[in-house]
Amino acid sequence: MHEFAKYPAPSGQDVVELVRRHPFAMFVTSQPGGAPVATHSPVVIPSDAAPVDTLVGTTLLGHIARANPQWQSIDESIPALLVFSGPHGYVSPTSYASDPSVPTWDYAAVHLTVRAEVLEGADECMRIVRETVRAAEDLMPTRWNDESSVPTFERIVNGVVGFRLTVTDEKAVFKVSQDKPDDVRERVARDARERGDAYGDIGSLVESRGRLVCPGTGAELSA
Repeated sequence: MHEFAKYPAPSGQDVVELVRRHPFAMFVTSQPGGAPVATHSPVVIPSDAAPVDTLVGTTLLGHIARANPQWQSIDESIPALLVFSGPHGYVSPTSYASDPSVPTWDYAAVHLTVRAEVLEGADECMRIVRETVRAAEDLMPTRWNDESSVPTFERIVNGVVGFRLTVTDEKAVFKVSQDKPDDVRERVARDARERGDAYGDIGSLVESRGRLVCPGTGAELSA
């Protein structure tokens, strides 16, 4: 991914937080003589990972269906790519209140280069499945306890293949109208929030100049 000098992530913590909050990644690998192969699948930061300001050196966890042939072509010596998409939305020139103008798209995204290690053991795959559930439930208003469902997990876990994904490089773009005057940015944020849904998320990101807010506190992450 090309990184624009004027659209950096506000901090390394914001990169980590985008990956944590938007774990449904695109996992891209190479195959000999063909186009790259991609699978959409959750990839999470392990619960025992130490707090970090960069994901480089961190090992993430992911899984895909065993029926998906992508896992059989993975070569640990060939880097793979993880793409995480955060809030995004179209910005209409109506928000600028001036002409001539051109539309654009505001967005936040993180690309991670990783070394992928295939894990087929039932115990390892079970850990990854439960870590994925834990990470997703941490984002829910009311957390579900998976303990009573573990026997069900054990019956179906052979249907997935797990991965350890060690991050070797990270790139991020937080394009959130930060190159616009304050009054224009305020209108972009307001108009996005009024549209609701995913547009509301990008509206909040524009308003905060790309700073993500700590869940449950309303406080911005510190730089």
